Amino acid sequence: MTDVPRRRDYYDDPAAPAATSLRPAASAIVPGPNGEILLHRRADNGLWALPGGLMELGESLADTVRREVREETGLDVEPGYVIGVYSDPLHVFAYPDGEVRQEFSVCVACTVTGGSLAISPESTDLRFFVPGEIGALPIHPRILTRITDYLTGQRAALC
Repeated sequence: MTDVPRRRDYYDDPAAPAATSLRPAASAIVPGPNGEILLHRRADNGLWALPGGLMELGESLADTVRREVREETGLDVEPGYVIGVYSDPLHVFAYPDGEVRQEFSVCVACTVTGGSLAISPESTDLRFFVPGEIGALPIHPRILTRITDYLTGQRAALC
């Protein structure tokens, strides 16, 4: 990981730059065998996050979830159900190239079907956490919202 983040996350921050783009993305809750949740530490901002990323042309949402989880964690998953659609305009990501993207992510609960854990170039760490440990991590509040929604049994929330 470099010393300078390549992405900056803002949430409900009056100093945040105005969004310039909106791109569909997916994130995944990947549970472990004892109720743990898989997180990776992002190389671009140093925060712990759910695996996920941008949808590509020609993909379904389920395809995006499978591809992103595989790329970022080494695991194969089967998407199960939508936990929520997260599109809060107060959450923006600023990139060094000037793009400022508004949050738009569909979070999906998954089941592991194969593969083995492997850190990707997008991550500096990868591990399963019991839910009680997650709040103490350096993690964005909007990722915590997705995890909380999953843990409380939320399905198809619009946030």
